[in-house]
Amino acid sequence: MKFAITSKGDTVSNTLMHKMRNYLQDFELTYDEEEPDLVISVGGDGTLLYAFHRYSHRLDKTAFVGVHTGHLGFYADWVPDEVEKLVIAIAKTPYQTVEYPLLEVIIRYINGGKEVRYLALNECTVKAVEGSLVMDVEIKGQHFETFRGDGLCVSTPTGSTAYNKALGGAILHPSIEAIQIAEMASINNRVFRTIGSPLVLPNHHSCMLKPVKNDDFQITIDHLTLLHKDVKSIQHRVADEKIRFARFRPVPFWKRVRDSFVGE
Repeated sequence: MKFAITSKGDTVSNTLMHKMRNYLQDFELTYDEEEPDLVISVGGDGTLLYAFHRYSHRLDKTAFVGVHTGHLGFYADWVPDEVEKLVIAIAKTPYQTVEYPLLEVIIRYINGGKEVRYLALNECTVKAVEGSLVMDVEIKGQHFETFRGDGLCVSTPTGSTAYNKALGGAILHPSIEAIQIAEMASINNRVFRTIGSPLVLPNHHSCMLKPVKNDDFQITIDHLTLLHKDVKSIQHRVADEKIRFARFRPVPFWKRVRDSFVGE
């Protein structure tokens, strides 16, 4: 089996990365950063997001596993004290995989130029460069509302525990193939109205955002923030691709949520 390791870059994470690499090579596994079967993320959730985007072109061939060295590791199943146990499991145990839904984002432009497609593990957010965001929101090809406010967040089930949760969105189990739309400080008065509640769309529905008063936007895809000019529309839907996580022991989703946000 071929493996690769990504590190957060701090001393603790780098030390663990080199330790695991040496151990796994002692077990005659091959280190391959180009075409790994397994990617080990050492750090926090941001490190795993980086690994996901680095290998998003081979999601059907690569699985991920996380070791967290920070304060919150929602995507990580292992802690530093368990590194030896994880190495032996990788080397000796055929692992199972679980698949989580991803978000597909397609941005189209006014000038008819080539559209851009992204995959998000957590979420996509859309904000205006200046002033309030004003967007026509279409669901499954029909106009739903005209949104006015700070912005919109479209998340995956696993991403529902991230920015979406801070916006008051629901936490969705990753077995539900859906996306969720949450508002950021919407404007609601006698003139402007929005639904005001998060919306959960199934995998056969899409959400299309169309600019009303401007066409330059700050759009984030997970940790990546870009300025997009001359935007005609932004389409969101459940992606055909999925991310695969390697499981060497059961990690119930609701236990992960409880440990991450409630604790003892």
